[in-house]
Amino acid sequence: CFEEAEEERSHTILSIHFQHCPPNTMKFSAACFLFFTLSTGAAAFSAVAPKASGAAQAADGGAPSLEPVDKTLKGIDSDDSVYEPTSGNGAPLTRNNKDEVWVSQRARPRRNRKSPAVRGMVRENIVTPANFIYPLFIHDEDFNQPIPSMPGCERHSLDSMLAEVQESFALGVRTFVLFPKVPDELKTNLGVEAYNPEGIVPRAIRMIKAAVPDAVVVTDVALDPYSDQGHDGVVENGKILNDVTINQLCKQVICQARAGADIVAPSDMMDGRVKAIRDALDTEGFTDVSILAYTAKYASAYYGPFRDALDSHPGFGDKKTYQQDPANGREALIEAELDAAEGADMLMVKPGMPYLDVIRRLKDNSPLPIAAYHVSGEYAMIKAACEKGWLNERDVVLETLTCFKRAGADIILTYYAKQAAQWIKEDGLYDM
Repeated sequence: CFEEAEEERSHTILSIHFQHCPPNTMKFSAACFLFFTLSTGAAAFSAVAPKASGAAQAADGGAPSLEPVDKTLKGIDSDDSVYEPTSGNGAPLTRNNKDEVWVSQRARPRRNRKSPAVRGMVRENIVTPANFIYPLFIHDEDFNQPIPSMPGCERHSLDSMLAEVQESFALGVRTFVLFPKVPDELKTNLGVEAYNPEGIVPRAIRMIKAAVPDAVVVTDVALDPYSDQGHDGVVENGKILNDVTINQLCKQVICQARAGADIVAPSDMMDGRVKAIRDALDTEGFTDVSILAYTAKYASAYYGPFRDALDSHPGFGDKKTYQQDPANGREALIEAELDAAEGADMLMVKPGMPYLDVIRRLKDNSPLPIAAYHVSGEYAMIKAACEKGWLNERDVVLETLTCFKRAGADIILTYYAKQAAQWIKEDGLYDM
C-alpha cells in the first residue's frame, strides 16, 4: 500500500544519511530520525483513521455533518454492554413501522415551534412600540447632562427633549412621561414650583403638543422633584402629611392639564389622592384627562439611578411610610380596588421585573389596563451586564419587555422605548 511504500522510502533515506554523516552529527541525526518516524506514523494514522463524526468535526471548527441520520440507530455501538433503550421490560422507547426509534407520544409541543412562521402564528404576546411610555429627564439648561448610573440616558435640554420625542414618534412610540430636574433654589417643603405655569414641565408640555400634536404626554404627579426634603409630600417633624400633600397635588395636576397634559400619573402614594385629583380635574373641565395611578409602588431599592437623575434622594429616612412593603402582594389588591373606585383609568406596578407576580394579580382582578415600570435599577443592571459582555443587550431587553406583556402588562414604561422600537422594526415584528 502507499503508506508502507512511503515508510520504506523514508527509512532508506535516513539509512543513507546515517552512513555518510560525521560522528559529531550523530546525535542530531538521531533526533531527526525520531521526529521523522513520529511524523510518518502520525501521517499514516490520519490517512487510515475513520472520519470524525459531525459533532466531532464541529468541535474542531469544521462544519457539522449534513448526512441523514439512520433513525434505526442499529449497529452504532460495538460494545454489547451499552444500554439499549428499545429492548427489555419497560423500555422507554419502541420502534415505529419504519423500524425507527420512537417515543410513543401523541402530544408534541415542539410542533408549534418548528419554524419562524409557525412560532409567529401561535405567539401569545407581542410587544409593539405602541405599548411603550418613554420616560424623559429634562432640565432648564442648554446642554444635555449624561447620567452616569444610567448609561445611554441623560437630562435633556428642552430642545433635545423635543428632538427625542420626534425621533421616537417616527419609530412608533406615541407616549412620553416627563421627569424634571429642578434647581435647588426652587425647592421648598410645600413644593410650590410644582404648579408654576411657567415651570419646566408646563413649558415642555406645550412644546411637545405644538410640535407633535398626536403625541400623548404623561406627567408625574408628586412633590419630590420640587421638595427641599426629597420626599413625595409635605413634611412636618419627620412625618409626611397626607392631606396637605394632596392639596398641593391638586394644584399641580390642574397646572399640568392647563398646559396640555393628556394623562396625569400620581406617584406619591398618598391615601385618597386619586379621588381628589379626579374631582379637581372634572370640576375644572378636564374630564378627558386620564389618570394613570401608581397603584402598587413599592419602597424599593431599585430606584437609586432615577434619584440620581433628578437629584431627589430623600433628605432623611426613607419612603416606607407611604410606599408599599416589598414583602406584600395582597396589599396591592387593596390599592387597586381603591384607585379604581376613586376614578383611575389605568393602574401601575413599580418596579417591574421583580414584581411580575403583582402585575399578574392586578391583571386577574381588575378590568383596567395595567402598566409596568421597568425602573432605573433594572435598566442599569442590564446595561452593566451588557457592558461587561455578559449579556446580549438587544436579546435580553426584548425578552424582558415580552415578559412584562406575558405577565399581564398592557403598558410598559421603559428607558429602552426608543431603542426597543428600532429593534422591533428591524426584526420585522412591527411595521409603521
